[in-house]
Amino acid sequence: MIIKDTQRHDYLVGRLPSSDFGLPTSNFRLPSSNSLSHYRISILTHSVLLLILSLFAVSLQAQNAIGNFVEDEDKLYAETKQINQFFRRFNNEESPKGKRYAPSQPIYRNAKGRKTYLPMLFDLSNFAINTDTKQSFINKVLDEQHPIFLDFHGHDWFAEVKTKFLYKGEQVDISFYLQLEQENLGYKWVITNVFFHEYNAVFNDRNSDKTTHFLHPLSHELDFMNLIKVFKEDNEIKDYTNRGFKVDYLSIFMYEFKQGLFTFLTIKEVDFHFFQVPGWYFSLKEYNRSGNNSGWLISQLSPINEDEKQILMKYIYHE
Repeated sequence: MIIKDTQRHDYLVGRLPSSDFGLPTSNFRLPSSNSLSHYRISILTHSVLLLILSLFAVSLQAQNAIGNFVEDEDKLYAETKQINQFFRRFNNEESPKGKRYAPSQPIYRNAKGRKTYLPMLFDLSNFAINTDTKQSFINKVLDEQHPIFLDFHGHDWFAEVKTKFLYKGEQVDISFYLQLEQENLGYKWVITNVFFHEYNAVFNDRNSDKTTHFLHPLSHELDFMNLIKVFKEDNEIKDYTNRGFKVDYLSIFMYEFKQGLFTFLTIKEVDFHFFQVPGWYFSLKEYNRSGNNSGWLISQLSPINEDEKQILMKYIYHE
């Protein structure tokens, strides 16, 4: 059956029964205008709800992302990332967010700010530094009459750099000691000493000034021919040196390095030793870990007198 366009139009607007198209009329009814409106409203309401839920989910994700960013940002500000920054924070010369104070600002080196900052500069996981010792140190630094500030270009602090080299086909550990030295209008780090266990085993210092081996005071009358005995006893050769003689490990290292006996591999660890606070020693170590208590922190702290300082210096230098 061919349906004319006029019939299609009349049917669609409800003028012709469906039987004119061969369709049953008993089970077929066009929806009323009210039903269509209700259906459209239901669809619109459902769409709006989906949109609101989607926006809520995006908002939650954004809040989580912002929360993580803020947490990471706080960690970034709390972490003492550089040695120079440790000095500035110890002296209260910058804000918690890393903005430097001008010396003309009242907050610059302010005692109240330092009192807040200083406890944050310790390795809080190190329980060997007890609370009383820590507080005594802080009280010394914050003394109202004579406050103590660290001086980056000052004396009484140096670096200990532990390295790994290839020496005669084997991996070995070597420690270098460095300190700042002024040159013209600037400063530079220079190597002042080195410790290598191989050298120490060969050139171990004598334990006392008393020796059983010596050159007779009349040796010159024999044109020092008794030196033959000296060079046959290679294990005792140091007995024939002057009382204040010390083996220069750095010179030996430089000679053997130039001979191609050493091949540098890597830096293992870096420590900084401080004696700038009178009556105290502390060391710095870098802690790469999660949380705010990270970066360059005070890892050791001890009150010391001058005699103890000399003993500690020898211990650090392996003398």
